[in-house]
Amino acid sequence: MTNATTAPDVSAVTDLTARLRGNIERVIEGKPAAVDMALVALLAGGHLLIEDVPGVGKTMLARTLARSIDCSVRRIQFTADLLPSDITGVSVFNPQSRAFEFKPGGVFAHIVIGDEINRASPKTQSALLEAMEEAHVSVDGTTHDLPTPFMVFATQNPIEMQGTYPLPEAQRDRFMASISMGYPTRAAEVDMLEHHGAGNPLDALSAVTDAAGVLEAREAAGRVFVHPALKDYVVEIVAGTRTAESLRLGASPRASLHLLRAARARAAMDGRGYVIPEDVSSLAVPVLAHRVLLSHRAHTAQASTADAVAAIVASIPAPRRT
Repeated sequence: MTNATTAPDVSAVTDLTARLRGNIERVIEGKPAAVDMALVALLAGGHLLIEDVPGVGKTMLARTLARSIDCSVRRIQFTADLLPSDITGVSVFNPQSRAFEFKPGGVFAHIVIGDEINRASPKTQSALLEAMEEAHVSVDGTTHDLPTPFMVFATQNPIEMQGTYPLPEAQRDRFMASISMGYPTRAAEVDMLEHHGAGNPLDALSAVTDAAGVLEAREAAGRVFVHPALKDYVVEIVAGTRTAESLRLGASPRASLHLLRAARARAAMDGRGYVIPEDVSSLAVPVLAHRVLLSHRAHTAQASTADAVAAIVASIPAPRRT
């Protein structure tokens, strides 16, 4: 395996992500890993699921990233009475023109923030499936394209909490990565009280790029070199989830694509025009863990899918860098 010469356009990607990171960290303090994963998903053209208890900054992270990009943003508050047509849109009869007119739903934006997505019924959650996979929606037999770039940031509370539903496996598989915010450190929480106690920190935030800038960065990240040995490494890790005794449902081929794209984005963020094994291994848990299901024995032993994926990665030798 060889370290290819750094692509000439990767520096622009690194500069863009540095500006986005600096803007986001003005609001989200002490969570560099969560911020980096949000940027990886943005550059890789994926969707991000943020899972954690209420009040730890899930929605604030999504809103801060959206505010940092000069593009259209829509927020959908998922509730038990939300209908699929509220998300995709509906055809309404206009008596003046005597024709049906399409009224776009909440999904028609560059960045869609789905807040507490697991508080809606599975039927309503599934209204996002076509949009997240194909960047368009079909209503009454007509296909309507979504803006580009298109990205969904969804937040959800643990399913043990009252009034929530587990996401369908098909929908979880459409999220490129899943992260958990976690509680802030003591120092970060004190800083939050000091800097944000008097008002909303988003009010002072301005955009540092636009939709066209994001598209250019995605195209540059997509050209990052991946050695064939690293592609085999990606497939071996994903295949390992399908044969592991600790799992009863492994990751899909879509997961392989998402892991490869995320690794390219991570490399570009780090200023490299080529992927290294650490790009793949460091992203395996956030990209794969939310897609797999534990076996009954592992669940009884109170294991986690993150632990199962980490064990699989540790058992597979990484390609040697030469």
